[in-house]
This record gives sequence, structure tokens and C-alpha cells, in this order.
Amino acid sequence: MKILIAEDEKISRRILEMTLTNASYDVVTVEDGVKALESIQKDVPDMLITDWMMPELDGLELCRRIRGLDLSSYVYIILLTALTQKEKIIEGLDAGADDYITKPFERTELLARVRAGERVIQLERSLRQKNKEVSEALAQVKQLKGLLPICMFCKKIRNDENYWQKVEEYLAEHTGADFSHSICPECLEKHYSKYVKKK
Repeated sequence: MKILIAEDEKISRRILEMTLTNASYDVVTVEDGVKALESIQKDVPDMLITDWMMPELDGLELCRRIRGLDLSSYVYIILLTALTQKEKIIEGLDAGADDYITKPFERTELLARVRAGERVIQLERSLRQKNKEVSEALAQVKQLKGLLPICMFCKKIRNDENYWQKVEEYLAEHTGADFSHSICPECLEKHYSKYVKKK
């Protein structure tokens, strides 16, 4: 999991980096909100841990701007703050943060909150994959509902690559259904009438 750290305080930034790197996370660090925003637009991380109080672009505004971007995936944001008033925490969450850690932070609490965020990220990825599968299935259903070119003699269907397939092959490919062959009463009478009469 890739984690971006935005922290203007050098010592705090180094402690965060070492703690997360030692826990086998892929860590990138920047020293302010502007650089964090630039980094996210180039390469979207899974998680952002950002300090609230930073020059130029603070953590609160950084959260708002990230939530306003059209990113390829969701960024889980943990706000790092020395502010402990309930109103401030609510303000941070309303700005787009998913969680917060108060300064000075404990290593065990930091890792526990990162692991909790990781679970949310995995759920979001799973949901995105399921949505993709549903969209693909709906596209196939739509295709089946559309106009299908079928040969008037052999009854083969022309597929998207302009190749002709047997009806059962085409339907199996686009629906996942298995086919077995049988014979309808009309064809039974037409092709095997002498056997039907004997019976």
C-alpha cells in the first residue's frame, strides 16, 4: 500500500516515515500541502497522512481540494493534528478526512489507524471490481438485446469481430450458459416420423 505523508515539521515527518516503512508500507514524503496535491495528481496514493497546520496549503484545505478532484481511485485521508477540540475534529472530518490522529501520536495507535484505513481501501477496491463486472455484464445483456446479424440459411451469428459463430457458441460466450442438444416435437415429427408412428 502506498502512503503519502504531508508534514512540514522535519522530525515528525521522519518519525512517520520510519514507522510506516518499518511496517512494510511504501512511503513518499512531502513537506507541505501544495507538494502533496501535486504528488497526488501525478500518482494517486492509497492513503494520505497530512498535518493540519502547514504553510501555504493546510491539511484542511488539502482535504477539500483532494475531494474535489476526479481521481482514478479513492484516497483514504488521516488528518494529523494537535487540535483536540471536538469542533475542530468535526471540521476536519467534514472537510473530507476519514480519520484523525492527535499529536504527539503513539506508534501503535498510528499503525492501528493505518490498518483500519487499509481495510476500507481493500473494501473500496473490491466494490470497484464488482461494479466493473456488473457493468460488463450489463453491456453484454444490452448487446444480446440489440440487433444480431444471423445467416438465413445456416443460422450462424456474426460477432463483434465480424466472424460467424454457431448460435449456441455465441450465446455461451456472451451469457456463460451451457447448452445441450435436444429435438422439438415438430422436428421430431418432420425428421423421424416413421419412428414416432411406430412408437
